[in-house]
Amino acid sequence: MCGLAGYVGTRPAGEDGRALLGRMIGTLAHRGPDGFGFHLDQGVGLAHARLSIIDLATGDQPMSSPDRTVWTVFNGEIFNFIELRARLESQGHVFRTRSDTEVIVHLYQRHGDAFVEHLNGQFAIALWDAARRRLVLARDRLGIRPLYHARARGALWFASETKALFAALPNHARLDPLGLAQAFTLWAPLDPDTAWQGVSSLPPGHVLAVEADGREHLRRYWDWSFPDAGDGQLPWRDIDHAAGELRERLVDAVRLQLRADVPVGAYLSGGLDSSGIVALIRSATRTPVRTFSVAFDQPEFDESAHQQAMVRHLGTEHDTLRIGAREIGDAFRRFVTHAETPVLRTAGVPMMLLADAVRRQGYRVVLTGEGADEVFAGYDLFKEAKVRRFWARQPASTARPKLLGRLYGYLANSPAAHPGFAQAFFGQGMEHLDRPVFAHVPRWSTSARALAFLSPALRAEVAGFDPLALVESRLPPGVMDWAPLARDQYVEAKTLLPGYLLASQGDRAAMAASIEGRYPFLDHTLVEFANRLPPQWKIHGLSEKHVLRKALAGLLPRDILQRTKQPYRAPDSQSFFVDGRPLDYVADAFDPDGLRASGLFDVEAVGRLYAKARAGRATGFADNQAFVGILSTRLLQASTVAPAAAPLSPELETT
Repeated sequence: MCGLAGYVGTRPAGEDGRALLGRMIGTLAHRGPDGFGFHLDQGVGLAHARLSIIDLATGDQPMSSPDRTVWTVFNGEIFNFIELRARLESQGHVFRTRSDTEVIVHLYQRHGDAFVEHLNGQFAIALWDAARRRLVLARDRLGIRPLYHARARGALWFASETKALFAALPNHARLDPLGLAQAFTLWAPLDPDTAWQGVSSLPPGHVLAVEADGREHLRRYWDWSFPDAGDGQLPWRDIDHAAGELRERLVDAVRLQLRADVPVGAYLSGGLDSSGIVALIRSATRTPVRTFSVAFDQPEFDESAHQQAMVRHLGTEHDTLRIGAREIGDAFRRFVTHAETPVLRTAGVPMMLLADAVRRQGYRVVLTGEGADEVFAGYDLFKEAKVRRFWARQPASTARPKLLGRLYGYLANSPAAHPGFAQAFFGQGMEHLDRPVFAHVPRWSTSARALAFLSPALRAEVAGFDPLALVESRLPPGVMDWAPLARDQYVEAKTLLPGYLLASQGDRAAMAASIEGRYPFLDHTLVEFANRLPPQWKIHGLSEKHVLRKALAGLLPRDILQRTKQPYRAPDSQSFFVDGRPLDYVADAFDPDGLRASGLFDVEAVGRLYAKARAGRATGFADNQAFVGILSTRLLQASTVAPAAAPLSPELETT
């Protein structure tokens, strides 16, 4: 896991290319603390910050082909590099290192831009073809690793994080009104949009080629896809047959993702997904498994009893990091610096603090259970949509919406607890029943209440913003031919998964501590397999991840195997006050004069929300999300001057 940065085009007049790259990559030292590398050629510059995971001795980047005509810097891992290398060697390719990076340049020489289609991994890649004077940028299929770019000053600039872009382009460190509106509604801007003016994200599963004459070609090479509804052509005899194949595929995904030249640990939340991954690791290795988890002081959020049950069952060597609301409040500023986008929840902060703890124990890599809820329909949102569609067949029914009472039992303030409120809350968006975004309307409607806190001028600027239309404009043309659950999964995979979960709670939280997270459930071949499964094998009645539970039977204790999904959450607005007193930086962020000067928020409306949170009365989702969103935005706005680059020690540099 690493960081990359660079440019292609005309270097700004008077700028020293090496110094410029040094400023950019210095901001990413947390992503790659083990060394820096550079490659400069006419019209191009590549920089790399290395976190050594595979081939510690000879895997430095930038790395070239043997004839030095192809150069690459890349962030991530190619899990099938051993198999790819063997195939390439049989075709006459000669390797100089044992790294997965070198596979990339050889694959490009053989397959051109289609090289990405051979990779099983999580990656952001920048590749320079010196012979053809062209740059290729590529991002993994699921969007696990980030890659940003911007055109300015006569060049295309690219980097793993926007702070590296801002080191070269300080004028781009300006929040974008539409990106802000998207974050406040959809939890994150939709690729390729970002929270920053003039900065784009390379969408997952895409390749961007910049030719010698400056022309750009953006190509999608992979996407989530589902069979048409009612397609009865199944390759399995029954669900048990499918569960057996799923187990085999999970074993293979875990085996691949355990590849490393450093020790590998795992996160253990106490739920089905992470417990299943740890059980599979335990069966794949003879060495003791090291596991890590977060526990909370507040019982509403704490899952430590389930975590300890799995520790006893599997006999892992385990570390628990217990966190209170104050620790979250104290660390939130640092988290936002790494997230680089407005966030509506604090849930990424404990993950960042856990990554710190993992690093202190000498680990650099952890496997996690993220992705199972998207791939196997584990979220309450999917079950909620199923009930709402059932209810919509008889809108006057009072019995059907009562099924929603079986959801959200883990919440102290469940939206299903009071029948009248439940009917009003879950009845939102029923008029969108025949649209592919139907399942997500209640969530986005709740989040969008934060837009009311924007200043009148900003609200006028984004008045035409229609989140439902925006999402639907980026869906494939045949999406309505899929089963309703497939549509729900696709929208989730294109919104919350890459923009929020894999970013703020994933890559950014882990890399803040130089930790690489790996996600076996997001092995793309496993996703393709799961997408062919019938919806009723994923949600059976109102039991989520039905086929996954069958696949993990025999590996887990019965109470873990049958445990209802409890989404990972953390204390939100309560984290920023101690006995009714705000933390100093929080008071500064909500200072009326500062709010007014920012031009982003309605001072009076925000003041009322602030007083409510300070009094401990901001208990609902909407208030908490708005509070955290406003605070994170104010912190971003206050830090839009690019941070100083970390000094590059001579002993860390490579050339």
